Amino acid sequence: IMGPSGSGKTTFINEASGSDFAVGKGLESCTSEVQATKPFKLNGREVTLIDTPGFDDTSRSDTDILAMIGAYLSQTYEHGAKLAGIVYMHRISDFRMGGTNKRNFKMFRELCGESTLRNVLIVTNMWSQVAPDIGEMREKELETNFFKAVLDKGARMLRHEGTRESTHRILRYLIHNQPATLLIQKELVNEHKDIVQTSAGFELTRVLNEQREHHEEVVAQLRRDM
Repeated sequence: IMGPSGSGKTTFINEASGSDFAVGKGLESCTSEVQATKPFKLNGREVTLIDTPGFDDTSRSDTDILAMIGAYLSQTYEHGAKLAGIVYMHRISDFRMGGTNKRNFKMFRELCGESTLRNVLIVTNMWSQVAPDIGEMREKELETNFFKAVLDKGARMLRHEGTRESTHRILRYLIHNQPATLLIQKELVNEHKDIVQTSAGFELTRVLNEQREHHEEVVAQLRRDM
């Protein structure tokens, strides 16, 4: 389960699995480690959900988050475990697609790769926080714009209604999937790449370089104005 901090990942996991992972209530991120639920049964299948921090965590850098997720995924892959599906959580209550959302989704795509998109679900939640017509308008815009590229390649977009039944309905789309190997797992384990050499690592380096250059430009402008 992936997505920005505060997008409802941990709440979704607790509702689906009966776990009691800590959920953030304030401005601080709560999930700062990759954590897996105990297996639970759904339609006769044994399901384990994996909670991940967002790439906008308040207590860890994006570099730390990528290294942590990469280490966990490569370790499980080496032990023979593959993912039946990947859920990306998005708040329908967000009134615009800001830089944090864009960065998280770009990193998500680089972690997964193109070949696993049929195992991806984009799950919108927090519908109770918006008027139905506003939510539907945003949903349509997400389908035709922001998430269009992955939906065209086999991903699905579903609504989470905030109940246990809704989480199980969503997970039923995944439990019979052919397990997939994520791009970062292939790169780290099969190709023996360092984390910075992976597609996600290259993307993170690009973003950090952009931020550094922008910071240097701002500092230079301030000096000129003094």
